[in-house]
Amino acid sequence: MRNKTLATLTALAAAVPLAAFTAPTAVQAAGSKFCDGGSYTVLGKTGVKDRFRGTVAAPAGRFTVQGKYTRFSVDPATFAIYDYTFTGAANVGDMTGGQATAVYASKVPDHRGLALTSGISLELRDGDMTISRTGTGGLSMKIQAKDCAQGGIFQMEPARGDGTRTRIVHTLADSAFYYDNPNFRARLGSWLGSACADEVSGPSGQFCVRVSPRVNIASDAAPKLVLRDSAQVATRVRQASCGPDFTNPLGLSETTDHCGATSVWDVASGGRMGMVTGEDATEVANPPTNCTEDCEAGNGVNGRLAILGFPAVVPAGSRLAPRTSGDGLTAPLTAP
Repeated sequence: MRNKTLATLTALAAAVPLAAFTAPTAVQAAGSKFCDGGSYTVLGKTGVKDRFRGTVAAPAGRFTVQGKYTRFSVDPATFAIYDYTFTGAANVGDMTGGQATAVYASKVPDHRGLALTSGISLELRDGDMTISRTGTGGLSMKIQAKDCAQGGIFQMEPARGDGTRTRIVHTLADSAFYYDNPNFRARLGSWLGSACADEVSGPSGQFCVRVSPRVNIASDAAPKLVLRDSAQVATRVRQASCGPDFTNPLGLSETTDHCGATSVWDVASGGRMGMVTGEDATEVANPPTNCTEDCEAGNGVNGRLAILGFPAVVPAGSRLAPRTSGDGLTAPLTAP
């Protein structure tokens, strides 16, 4: 993710995605409408009125983070996430068609023998939630979430005393799948954005970005839903038995060796692994900054970047396959 806080990410969120949209348009800044009435209840505490901030005892088993628009469960021993679901609550930004839609079955970090042992630091303020916990060997985990129908709404931040990376495995829910977005594939190499003088020559800049392949997440249960894994100082581990290997005139590897329902990431100590949803997920944007400490918010795009959208029905040939593979799970960690 580009920023330290989800509040800033949500400020960059865009309007309701158009499922059949194919032409680039300007990003529209999101207001609070996507988060209207959103609030989490966690471990008996709520962000409505109480606005809790303090430390609570860690339960023995998984606990639920329940919001108006999203819910998921957390393993207190690892801060692994399970059953991340959009509830389908009514909102102008709803992408589910009004029905509960599971997206991630799990997001599981491998702490390689270290353990979280402290109490859980919990902060709830309106629709924002932050939980963190520390443990042996300088281990810490932080999860930030925002209860909204779409936008930049989740990130996980691992850190270790030895400064090495943490491997995190994402597994999608049964109806969800990764795909190579054909709207991006059709425009590979073009320079798009308000500051571009020409689609062929650019020039490159903050508001003129070259189109590269884009892996998005969709769901057969909710055709208007679109997401994207959003990494900051993280490297995706390629899974050799997955693909297919799309022809790529730019020589880029975004969709090479990528499974249809799993992705494997090595996240730097202090890096972030999150997701963006809605038009944020189909924006032709610059890559995130290489920041692991005291990260500051980037400049708002203010409608100056292009959005390529996503197909109303994802073609079979764009869906990454097979869905799962053991490749990459035991590969050496990427440096550092």
